[in-house]
Amino acid sequence: MDGTTQLRHSDDAPPPTGRCPMALPATRRGLDLDAEVGKLRDSGELGPVVDAFGQEATLITRYDEVRAQLSDTDGFHVGAVPLPPVLLERGFDLDEVNRRRKVGNLIMLDPPEHTRLRKMVTAWFTTRRVERIRPRVVEIIDAALDAIEQAGPPVDLVAMFSKIVPVMVICELLGVPEAERQRFWNTDAAPDGPSSPLNELRRLGEAGWVDHDLITHHRAHLSDDVIGMLLREYGPGTGGNELTDDELVGLANALLIAGHETTTQMLSLGTLALLRHPEQLALVRDDPEAVPGAVEELLRYIGVMHGGFVRIATRDTVIGDHEIRAGELVLPALATANRDPQLLPDGDRFDVTRPPTSHLAFGHGVHFCIGAPLARLELREAFPALLRRFPGLRLAVPEEELEFSDDTVVYALRSLPVTW
Repeated sequence: MDGTTQLRHSDDAPPPTGRCPMALPATRRGLDLDAEVGKLRDSGELGPVVDAFGQEATLITRYDEVRAQLSDTDGFHVGAVPLPPVLLERGFDLDEVNRRRKVGNLIMLDPPEHTRLRKMVTAWFTTRRVERIRPRVVEIIDAALDAIEQAGPPVDLVAMFSKIVPVMVICELLGVPEAERQRFWNTDAAPDGPSSPLNELRRLGEAGWVDHDLITHHRAHLSDDVIGMLLREYGPGTGGNELTDDELVGLANALLIAGHETTTQMLSLGTLALLRHPEQLALVRDDPEAVPGAVEELLRYIGVMHGGFVRIATRDTVIGDHEIRAGELVLPALATANRDPQLLPDGDRFDVTRPPTSHLAFGHGVHFCIGAPLARLELREAFPALLRRFPGLRLAVPEEELEFSDDTVVYALRSLPVTW
């Protein structure tokens, strides 16, 4: 299989793939799962994989086993995964790479540090708190739709809608000044061509979505957003459980990235899925009561996160019927697990009328996506608003011309040309 991680069929090391090292690609063909990964899951076996840096890991694809692995925070750690030796060989400062990937970054931290930081921001992402910003989310969606209407067909829905709405929402919630938001619209764009894993790692390390200048700005102009709250309650000099500026930058970056990249592609790929099924599209457009369930089915079916992040076993343990040895790296295949017959007998079928399932689109366990209520709110408002505004919405190019990016952490459509 071609991609960041490859199923191994021999003991030979795979050739360099030129893919992002943190992704689990080549598990898709458009909106369909790759048959090889599906067969691995259905066989009940674990799959050995090798990432673009030559590190071996074990791919876990079955629903129950993925849940069990993600639930075991004592037995599997994300922050203890070693950096690949090739980084040192290529001139990376390993201490700096390790600092950047961990400091303040909820995704790459284990309890108790993960617990400490998550508690600081949990209140901002509860369903009740998120509900307060629904009117503003609706305004942002309507403004994006106005711009699309004014531009006239055809338009690229990714560039003019899917990126704009989540970035505007999370930037307002965090407190990113309007003048700074334009650069965020481009940071999650799929690259125009294959990107080497080393270059991708450099890009991620140098992107600087939120930097110390923004923290300095907020310190001088305290506001009622997430960054302002963190400074008031946990900034230096507040006593007790204080955040360093580096931690604050890392935490804000983690929230910003998690708060828009996945939602961007859910809007893009979700629209494509609905366009493929006109009768289900009409239901989402015309029946408000059907929308929440439809969003859950879209989350399950699309599963924009190929997999969770690599973890390392801290002790000998058992997942399902499989022994995992201490020191072994494991990688949960979230999108594959979401279509497992263990979860649904017909998981490859898209059906917005089915009862919601306990899918893994937002992960599971302590690293369950903190922004899930916000993402659900945006999707529940954006899909019907888009479809009502443009009832004749359809692809402006043949579907076979659409380009997907499976070499990034989040499965992506590079563009979605539509007309109406």
